[in-house]
Amino acid sequence: MSDYPAMQARFVADIGAAADLDALEALRVAALGKAGSVSALLKTLGGMSPEERQVQGPQIHALREAVTTAIADRKAALEGAALEARLAGERLDMTLPADAAPRGSVHPVSQVMDELAEIFADMGFAVATGPEIEDDWHNFTALNIPETHPARAMHDTFYFPTQMNDAAGRAMLLRTHTSPVQIRTMMSDEPPIRIIAPGRVYRSDSDATHTPMFHQVEGLVIDRGIHMGHLKWTLETFLKAYFERDDIVLRLRPSYFPFTEPSAEVDVGYRQEKGRRIVGGSGDDEGHAWMELLGSGMVNRRVIANCGLDPDEWQGFAFGVGVDRLAMLKYGMDDLRAFFDGDLRWLSHYGFGALSVPTLSGGISA
Repeated sequence: MSDYPAMQARFVADIGAAADLDALEALRVAALGKAGSVSALLKTLGGMSPEERQVQGPQIHALREAVTTAIADRKAALEGAALEARLAGERLDMTLPADAAPRGSVHPVSQVMDELAEIFADMGFAVATGPEIEDDWHNFTALNIPETHPARAMHDTFYFPTQMNDAAGRAMLLRTHTSPVQIRTMMSDEPPIRIIAPGRVYRSDSDATHTPMFHQVEGLVIDRGIHMGHLKWTLETFLKAYFERDDIVLRLRPSYFPFTEPSAEVDVGYRQEKGRRIVGGSGDDEGHAWMELLGSGMVNRRVIANCGLDPDEWQGFAFGVGVDRLAMLKYGMDDLRAFFDGDLRWLSHYGFGALSVPTLSGGISA
């Protein structure tokens, strides 16, 4: 019978004295390699009698485990010492000039958000925000969306489990639009109100032009004597400034939204050029067509009343458009999913410089 404890002590001592990783690897091969000492002992187990294997087997396996552990510990110690030595020897010269080429860039969605804020600020609109986790009263009921409306269905809305209902027992969800911000603003602020509400929204949908999370901006005006003419002028002024063209032509088509009455889909004239849509010109002209861009309408009397305001005194209009869609149209992107892939090549191509701050005087997309 071999003296396994003596072998173990010798191997552990040699491993502990290994000066570098190369010496440690040589010891590992000598002990645990195919022709190593410990490997040879393991091979003898097959020729032993059951009684011998019962006695010597545990000792041989214990030897292998001890050698394996000692090698791992020594390797960690040597690598740690090497790292410490490298860090101690490295120096960073903080007096070197900065790299003139900027490495980061602004995401197109962030850039468009800044462009929208600049445009609407010039028209007297404030930027309002609200929670992305909403209750179904602010997200649906206050907006005159009945409980039987398809928008409430599970296949459209991300609901939280019922045990997460709020104190009033209302279901909690990821907001499907930024319209709840309009409700919260009307309930907290005194009219007149002029706001835009940009932010992330969530719906159960995914393809080249839809993602489960996307960005939306909505506008709201509440004042006395507001009518559809004010809505159309606001949209025309906004789109002319955003696309930086004076030949923007809009067409309002009657539609239906629970929270506006009357409601209108807004089409914009465009032409197809080199595989991309160029907004501008009348959709009735030769080579042009109409493209649906956003939804709008006069705020429903019930919505105004739900927010504690008198609909006989206060009127208003609202509109909503996808920020990602606006970016795709203006900057020639054809797949919405690329916005959220995190591909630095895509961002370096479509991204904006950190100093490209949109201003009406210097150019929105400068």
